Amino acid sequence: MAFKIVISEPKTRKAWQIEKEVPSLVGLKIGDKFDGSMIGLSGFTLQITGGSDKDGFPMRPDLSGDLRKKVILTKGIGFRGVKKKKKGKYKVKGLRKRKYVRGNIVSQQISQINVKVIEGGDDIAKILGIQPKEKKEEAEKIEEASQEQPKPEEKTPGKQEDKREETKEEPKPEEKKEGE
Repeated sequence: MAFKIVISEPKTRKAWQIEKEVPSLVGLKIGDKFDGSMIGLSGFTLQITGGSDKDGFPMRPDLSGDLRKKVILTKGIGFRGVKKKKKGKYKVKGLRKRKYVRGNIVSQQISQINVKVIEGGDDIAKILGIQPKEKKEEAEKIEEASQEQPKPEEKTPGKQEDKREETKEEPKPEEKKEGE
């Protein structure tokens, strides 16, 4: 099974997402460090910070194992600790809720793994072959401008010209009868 791996770089506050088949990540825990060459980032050291399973339930670092469990949460990963009301959210002192969360071990059931860069200084986007969004948008604008060259309009007889001619003709005034 392929993992969606979200790579965050705290220094630049940027994140990149790749999808790779990495069976060697199975069995690692949240907080474990691994070599970036496993996912194609040689020269980097990465740390697992979290993730979610195939159904979207988050991984919690304080819950051991790789199973999905229903636990009582007060605040933190998987539960914000606020109560919803019609006009917004508000905090309630002592609010607890029973929610499903996933354990801290990466297994085959995990679909997304979040990692952060610990060591390494090269440009991650170049290594992964991903263009930044700003450059993509500029490239798209240049392509659109080159495609939108003015073309000379050719007049061809068609229905539009016929309609225009009909509207140009003024309606004939009705002749008034002398007897009226």
